[in-house]
Amino acid sequence: MEYVAFSLPTGIGAQIGGFAGDIGYIVREFAKYFKVVVNPNAVNGGILSAINSNMYYVEGYAFDEFLCGNLALSYPRNQNKLGVLFDCSIPENILNVHINTISAMEVVLGMDILKPVITKMPVGIEFSVNNNISSGTVSNPATLLEGARKLIGMGAQALAIVCYFGDDADNEDYSNGIGIDPIGGVEAIISHFITKELKIPSAHAPAFFNIDISQKLENRKVASECISSTYLPCVLQGLNHAPSFVKNGLCCTDIKFLVVPATALGSKAVLGALENNIRICAVKNPSKLDVGCDKLKSDDILCFENYKDCLEYIKKD
Repeated sequence: MEYVAFSLPTGIGAQIGGFAGDIGYIVREFAKYFKVVVNPNAVNGGILSAINSNMYYVEGYAFDEFLCGNLALSYPRNQNKLGVLFDCSIPENILNVHINTISAMEVVLGMDILKPVITKMPVGIEFSVNNNISSGTVSNPATLLEGARKLIGMGAQALAIVCYFGDDADNEDYSNGIGIDPIGGVEAIISHFITKELKIPSAHAPAFFNIDISQKLENRKVASECISSTYLPCVLQGLNHAPSFVKNGLCCTDIKFLVVPATALGSKAVLGALENNIRICAVKNPSKLDVGCDKLKSDDILCFENYKDCLEYIKKD
């Protein structure tokens, strides 16, 4: 099989994929015909995941570095030894739900998960939406690094990070399938930080004060979150076979196309792909960004009305 990369940037309010795994089914269509390097945001869906054996689950920072030619990916292992790091701010009753989740993943799916580590100090998460982009801050990144290093010392090959977001993350527009994920930006900051500092696959799952499953009908784009009391399952499923970062392995020159929303062409991944002669498939998928083909002129950018047309073109190329 040939390789393509598929990106759905976090926290930009993409009409398709800006919510809760709502572009996962499209990524799976591409994975029927190609090996797909994909960022977690495109396949994570709470207790559900769109990941399959034809996908390389690559955290956003590493995704960018890969397409810039700064790192290569190992061919996915049969199974990673997983480490889970919990924010000490998570209340005990909520923590218990997450630990039960880990036990279930071990028993039902046979995952190899180390005894979890809890940070020594609160991580201190703040999140916000500024200029139509989800963002935030981390007050105590050092405690994250300390806990992550402990897990690596225990043998972890990939890390799931679970930070506490309290009880004020509700966003009516997002719940109605028209807004921006209010926590997606700071989640990306956390995973980028850990991946960059420790050179290990990582992904973040949020923990909230309220774990009640919604009993009212919600917008279908956020439905997977409405049936999830914890968002850890999709992260563990993605990391279970995530590739490590190596000097010699799958590299950007093996990628034929990068598929990305047509309004999100200013990312490091896109610019790196163009530098490395990877053709960009810019698919009409409105978001809160406005960096389109008119602002980034290149003969290597192909424009498509939808993902189906894009896939058909790639298949025929």
